[in-house]
Amino acid sequence: MQESISKTFNHFKIHTQYSICEGAAKIDLLKEYCKLNKVQSLGISDTANLCGALEFSESISSVGTQPIIGTQINFKYKDYYGLIPLIAKNYIGYKNIIELSSKSYLENDSLNDPHCKFEDVIHFNEGIIILSGSINSLSGNLFNKGLLEELSSIYKTFSENFADNFYIEIQRHNDANEKQFESYNLEQSKNLNLPIIASNEVFYIDKSMHEAHDALMCIGQKTYVNDGNRNRLSNNHYLKSSDEMIELFKDLPEALENNFSLPYRCNYRPLPSKPILPNISDNNIDTNQALLNESLNGLKEKFEKIFNINETEFNTNDDYKKYKIRLDHEISIITKMNYSGYFLIVSDYIKWAKNNNIPVGPGRGSGAGSLVAWCLSITDIDPIKFNLIFERFLNPDRISMPDFDIDFCEEKRDLVFEYLTKKYKNSVAHIITFGKLKARMVVRDVGRVIGLSYGFVDSISKMIPFDPSRPQTLTECINTEPRLQKLIKDDSRVKRLIDLSLKLEDLNRNVATHAAGVVIADKKLTDSVPLYKDNTSNLLLPSTQFDMYSAENAGLVKFDFLGLKTLTVINNTQKLVRKKIKDFDIEKISYEDQKVFDLMSTGKISDNLVRGLLILSSLAGLGMVLIVLLSVFQRYVLKSPLSFSEELVGLLLCSMLFLSIPYISSYEKHVKISLIVNLLSEKAKLFASVLSSLVMIIFCCWMLLETIPWMEFAIKLNLKTENSRLILYPWMAVIPLALLINLFISIKKIYKSFS
Repeated sequence: MQESISKTFNHFKIHTQYSICEGAAKIDLLKEYCKLNKVQSLGISDTANLCGALEFSESISSVGTQPIIGTQINFKYKDYYGLIPLIAKNYIGYKNIIELSSKSYLENDSLNDPHCKFEDVIHFNEGIIILSGSINSLSGNLFNKGLLEELSSIYKTFSENFADNFYIEIQRHNDANEKQFESYNLEQSKNLNLPIIASNEVFYIDKSMHEAHDALMCIGQKTYVNDGNRNRLSNNHYLKSSDEMIELFKDLPEALENNFSLPYRCNYRPLPSKPILPNISDNNIDTNQALLNESLNGLKEKFEKIFNINETEFNTNDDYKKYKIRLDHEISIITKMNYSGYFLIVSDYIKWAKNNNIPVGPGRGSGAGSLVAWCLSITDIDPIKFNLIFERFLNPDRISMPDFDIDFCEEKRDLVFEYLTKKYKNSVAHIITFGKLKARMVVRDVGRVIGLSYGFVDSISKMIPFDPSRPQTLTECINTEPRLQKLIKDDSRVKRLIDLSLKLEDLNRNVATHAAGVVIADKKLTDSVPLYKDNTSNLLLPSTQFDMYSAENAGLVKFDFLGLKTLTVINNTQKLVRKKIKDFDIEKISYEDQKVFDLMSTGKISDNLVRGLLILSSLAGLGMVLIVLLSVFQRYVLKSPLSFSEELVGLLLCSMLFLSIPYISSYEKHVKISLIVNLLSEKAKLFASVLSSLVMIIFCCWMLLETIPWMEFAIKLNLKTENSRLILYPWMAVIPLALLINLFISIKKIYKSFS
């Protein structure tokens, strides 16, 4: 049995979807491949990152395959750059690879070209297997430039510092200069007494994927398939069978034997971890006790300030007893579930923000149902006063972590991040996100790189529905669109476009940063996760290379810091009011102010609002007309169509329609069929009017329930339009705004009817 296993070829150079616009081997498909073929071991080797390490480890091991964790990192050797493949032998090796991967982003002068110094790989050499690399690596670059003495010096350095953990890598893909490079490497192996190892650089699973992968590389390189000057790969970079590889390297038995034995030298894989939070309480006080103390102190302060009750009266006050019972109940659940630290951390940075004049939202979501949150100043909403239920937020049956969505003033949110950096130092970071080649996007990108005209591809993509809240797969779109089915059947260009798009769909296209998510750990983050620095932004904090789900699996706890412009507007408004009323505080405004109710009952506010919205609607319509005219001029006169015109016109059209609804509803400017209504009695007419208003109220409520999740989705992922890259959520906010005003108008109509 041992003999048969040892003679199985091991693929340890696989590029998954986390090799952005380079790898096309999806982890879930690799899992199925391993399960179907009873694969002994499989290794990940994504370019410049470890983003998929934990996901790959968990997925592959679940079907009995040994995961081998590695990566390829850019290193600077003198004035030359290139990739060096690294494989983790053990836990120390994995930590060192994490450190090197993080350093490549965090500690270099050019964020556009993440790399480490060559000396770094020598310094962090423990527990690492290092390979010479392919023709496209650092060694390959030096060879292609004819710098053979430099290359030989690198091999000697690796041999001296890594001993038997350095292999000269032999690959056979029929790529340019690969045979000459192999001859050189075999000669160096003989002269320097270095072991050789056979490998296969895998970018996709099935050989039929080659053309689609070629298009994927063009998408990443911003070039075209027909461009003769671009980088190309042969069609041999697929996941070959063990028999194919053994046959390919039968003339190099030493290279095969070293390949066979490699999995036995690697004995570590990253494992998931339970949530781990830093202890921010005093060393002498338990976290649970700290939560209890701070919650009780907060409750007493609330009763003294809000209820005007002295501490001496607490024991005899019925309300205090009621609140205390609820507080004890919540704390018992929180401590039982080990979430005391989470509440204390959130409370800490919110209190700091409020003490430093940074506007913070009053609280929203199910977290507003927590009395502990109210006592700790996490929320400003008294859950008992408003009959809110704590168990909606946290209960013993909840599997996932609790989640407070905290709103901060958009202009001052970075100050909170600065505070977190000072307090937690290297233990805090943003969370990475990945933009994917979804149905519309993949069709547009593939169409561009294979040389189809913009107008032609645009007409195809418009047949694909765009719904961010319920995105459809390309297959689903094809099945529900007869026009697209016909074009695929009748037009070979469309068939090729769709075939390639189907193969590339859902692969990662780009890297971004989570709009609100931040993780805080109990130790230096690079002890457990690799870090990334977004070169397109000026973010204070780095990001984890693990996405939200992998970061959570690694034991990191996510905190949401949402930037809300509304808080900035409210804060600025308060400053203006205080010029006349110095002690004005919006938090002290009564919810039952009769003057406000009387003013709203007059309808003056709604009148001003609906007229203002009508003006904005008119401006949106005017803007739409101007953009259409400009687009026509650009397309037919200048022969340079505007790529963003369709998107912007769509946004303006939606804004125009919804902004006009309150005016139409308020002044009854809509088309009415009154033939039957005119025949009714006065009471029946009243009933019909009330019924129509009730229908409108139901419609508005239903639409609000549908649109608000869209808004939250767009805010969290910072969704943008495809071409113009406009942030979507400000435009989406028009819909719930118009619906809320229309809801008020409908309620007012019913009130007037009965009055």
